[in-house]
Amino acid sequence: MKKSFLLFITVLSLNNAVLLGQNSKSKKSTSDTRIIKVDYKNEQGVLNTMFKECIGAGRANEGLRADWQQQLAMVKKDCDFKYIRMHGLLTDDMAVYSEDDKGNPIYNYQYVDVLFDYLISIKMKPFVELGFMPSRLASGDKTIFWWRGNVTPPKDYKKWEDLIHNLTLHFTERYGVDEVRTWYFEVWNEPNLSPGFWTGTQEEYFKLYKYAAQGIKSVNKDFKVGGPATAGAAWVPETIEFCEKNNVPIDFISTHSYGVKQGYLDEYGTSGTVLSKDEWSVSGEVLNSRKQISNSTKPNLELHYTEWSSSYTPADPIHDSYHSAAYILQKMKQIGTAANSMSYWVFTDIFEEAGPRFTPFHGGFGLVNTQGIKKPAYFSYYLMNKLGETELKNTDPLSWASKKANGDTQVLFWDFTNTHPGDKELNQTYYLKDLPSKPKGKVKIEIANLPSGNYNLELYKVGYKENDVYADYVAMSKPNQLTREQVETLKKLNDGSPFATQKITIDSNGTYSKDFDINENDVYLLNLVKQ
Repeated sequence: MKKSFLLFITVLSLNNAVLLGQNSKSKKSTSDTRIIKVDYKNEQGVLNTMFKECIGAGRANEGLRADWQQQLAMVKKDCDFKYIRMHGLLTDDMAVYSEDDKGNPIYNYQYVDVLFDYLISIKMKPFVELGFMPSRLASGDKTIFWWRGNVTPPKDYKKWEDLIHNLTLHFTERYGVDEVRTWYFEVWNEPNLSPGFWTGTQEEYFKLYKYAAQGIKSVNKDFKVGGPATAGAAWVPETIEFCEKNNVPIDFISTHSYGVKQGYLDEYGTSGTVLSKDEWSVSGEVLNSRKQISNSTKPNLELHYTEWSSSYTPADPIHDSYHSAAYILQKMKQIGTAANSMSYWVFTDIFEEAGPRFTPFHGGFGLVNTQGIKKPAYFSYYLMNKLGETELKNTDPLSWASKKANGDTQVLFWDFTNTHPGDKELNQTYYLKDLPSKPKGKVKIEIANLPSGNYNLELYKVGYKENDVYADYVAMSKPNQLTREQVETLKKLNDGSPFATQKITIDSNGTYSKDFDINENDVYLLNLVKQ
């Protein structure tokens, strides 16, 4: 790690510590009361909603399933993600590319059309990941995952360019220039993991990128192309330097980060993981990527983290744990405006990189499980989506305050406490335990200058045994298969509805306050709905 980056993160950590210290001095009436004080009239500006710009999915072919589509529609309705990114658009199970006996390309987009038509129908847009290599175009037979995505360079780079050109032209003819102009085209996935997702060198990836970018821009110069889609925030300066020196177009940087200490690839979901104790895991890499872009010859490039999560394996029980809800909010708050999007990996446990799963809760990446039951992580996005379009000024670092034009006012706040014991225990045993949360004192919400009138107060909570589906699953004795009745029970217990509602009246003073007891990793939303 470079000394400049260590210094950068140290300064950030010190600044945050100072801020927390100031809050503890000026915003606490007692040693265990945290005060969040906001003024309805004191606006920060338009709320930054990078957290819901994009969401991940496993692979394109899974998007042809009815249950996948039904779950995505639910996630769209509740969380309002704008884009979706997935692997395998060009893999053989999507039947995009073949060749005749003379080696002439045969293009076929019937499966792709079904998938993309559906995305457009629910008002989502594709973040188009260009990969993996169709076997008839591949230079080798090395594959990854149960569904065998070919990870070798093309046997003919001109044919690769022609495929990308033809695909882009097809999108343009089907959906229109104005629509496709809003999409993103990302070249490949994690080419720095070799062996893994790419058998070639960095130089060969840059060649792959160049030919793909040429294919896209030959259809329309305004279409957006980028990369390198690397694991661990790698190759950012190198990619920009390559494009600058070789006059290759690039419109955005994409890369990935996960919050565990070990490795970047777990093809079969069998590796042990340890949640990093670094306060700036994930978020520190995002801030550094932004710094690398700002210091480059292309300082205005967009930055998209097209994969991120607490852990890089689809067999990590932290994904099912109530700890994930506060973790997600903490990282989004730390990142602030550094990224244009942070695409959580992924929205559903319908995810077959390591093959189909055999139990309903197995540490899968998804915000929902295979049956569409909402996990605690789901509610981070559900509650963030309830925030108003205008952010209110607020010095508390573990909260957002906002309002809507109609007078509705929201305060979303949480505690994040990393309770993981460190290297002596793996996530795979720790997060399977019953982990009661310890008290962290009180939070007092104080809101000034509210418009007078009648309100419905809605209070939402996520935490230990509150919208905590894994705890409910354990209480069912962890059946390997769920009956329809058990699915409905778990859905009802974890529907994210308010735990309390109340009608209140704000008088001409315009003030409102409320106290909350808060435990480790609790998440609360206070929502005042103007009548």
